[in-house]
Amino acid sequence: MASCGSSDDTKTLSPDPSFVEEGALTVCTSPPYEPFEFEKNGETVGFDIDLADAVAKELGLETVIVNADFKAVSSGKVLNDGQCDVAAAALTITGERARVLDFSSPYFNATQAMVVRSDSGIGSLDDLRNGTIGVQTGTTGELYVTDNAPRGTEIVPYKLASDVDAALDDGEVDAAVYDRTVVSDVLTNYPDFELADEFDTGEQYGMAVKKNSNVDLLRIINDVLANLQAGEGYNAIYARWIGGTPEGQ
Repeated sequence: MASCGSSDDTKTLSPDPSFVEEGALTVCTSPPYEPFEFEKNGETVGFDIDLADAVAKELGLETVIVNADFKAVSSGKVLNDGQCDVAAAALTITGERARVLDFSSPYFNATQAMVVRSDSGIGSLDDLRNGTIGVQTGTTGELYVTDNAPRGTEIVPYKLASDVDAALDDGEVDAAVYDRTVVSDVLTNYPDFELADEFDTGEQYGMAVKKNSNVDLLRIINDVLANLQAGEGYNAIYARWIGGTPEGQ
């Protein structure tokens, strides 16, 4: 007969995460994607970086940032290759990505938006029949327009969000689709652009770790996110990078 376990046997152990570099939380991100991750004065900064710093602080570690191609981040390649401990790159939580990544609790509600040149006369996605739309490859914006653009629309993928900006500015594409939260910065950088349409896709961002490999780190990330959102920490990060109050977050 099996004996009953003692109280010591049933204690919940403290998380004991592993790290790719001793003394550091190594974070893979994918700039430029202002205000979530971008370069400023030779340093990668932004909303996601502040969240990662909060996790590192909780762990008593230094934050080390690794800039990577977005597709390599969203596919889990950078985590599988041991380049970093956590991915923080405005990653929308999707079923497809959840098959290759372990996501944290959501920390940001996002939508998609379409930007055009101010003189284009384009006001909606339906106006793009036989037109062209620029998107960053591997993003949910690419997925959305692929599923919802009218027949005859050409979807043109670019490696970087900044490449999408340049393509629209140069007239290579008729419109561009981004996460709504980056559009304010796009419009600031390109005064001849305007917001044409918005799409409520119900998206949420999450941080991610290697699939089935670092549950203890994921627990700590979730605790940090919950504590930030319960106090004023999240509001401060939101105000710093986005401005205003995080309604609905």
